[in-house]
Amino acid sequence: MAFRGTFDYSLDAKNRLTVPAKFRAALSDGVVVAKGVEKCVEVWTPDEYEQHMRDALQGLNRLSPQARKLRTYFAANAFPGELDSAGRVMVPPKLMEHADLGKEVTVAGAEDCLQIWDRDAWSSYNAALTDEILDITASLGQPA
Repeated sequence: MAFRGTFDYSLDAKNRLTVPAKFRAALSDGVVVAKGVEKCVEVWTPDEYEQHMRDALQGLNRLSPQARKLRTYFAANAFPGELDSAGRVMVPPKLMEHADLGKEVTVAGAEDCLQIWDRDAWSSYNAALTDEILDITASLGQPA
């Protein structure tokens, strides 16, 4: 399933996010809640997270410092979980801290995962991304 769209939500008192209803079936077999490369928290299916890690490490010497650091980053900052009966997932405190999440968050689809952003941080990030997209697509040889 492709995770697409942007949704505003509030975390509850136990730092649980209600996952948008249309994505719950795709995440019903478990989730991986992980530190994003950006200041966000990502929610993956376990299989997609494993593929994400493999893709990031592809072509690197397994013993190189870069590969070791990437493996550690991805493994140490990822937490297995599951949706509860109300379709919520708990965001671990370490990940809340990484993303500076407050109560008000934005859930953004990122194709192969969901990203959880502090609502104000998402607004700034998305505005900057919009400003950069023409240069990004031009640098890749693609029309905007």
